[in-house]
Amino acid sequence: MTVAAQSTGMRHSMDAAMMASRQNSTKLTPMQMKKIRETAQEFEAVFIGEMLRPMFENIDPAAPFNGGHGGQVWKDMQVDEFGKAIARSGGVGLADSIVRTMLQMQEKK
Repeated sequence: MTVAAQSTGMRHSMDAAMMASRQNSTKLTPMQMKKIRETAQEFEAVFIGEMLRPMFENIDPAAPFNGGHGGQVWKDMQVDEFGKAIARSGGVGLADSIVRTMLQMQEKK
């Protein structure tokens, strides 16, 4: 799937969530919907990063970051960035589920 197609999919998902919130008489602004989507995507990025972390446990960092505490910190940051990149490019669908749940929580207020 291309980046443009993924972006379009995410936009449709956000539009659908906004329509659902309007239908359920929840008064959320577009800025609030954007913040909900960003929060859900950040959570998905952390989740993906934690799922990737075991894959990198036995891989030693390459030069110039090999060895020591600095190399471990760099590797951890790299895994976190992989998680963010995957989440930004569509992720595994967790963010969409989180958005729906967050909207349901707003409706109960």
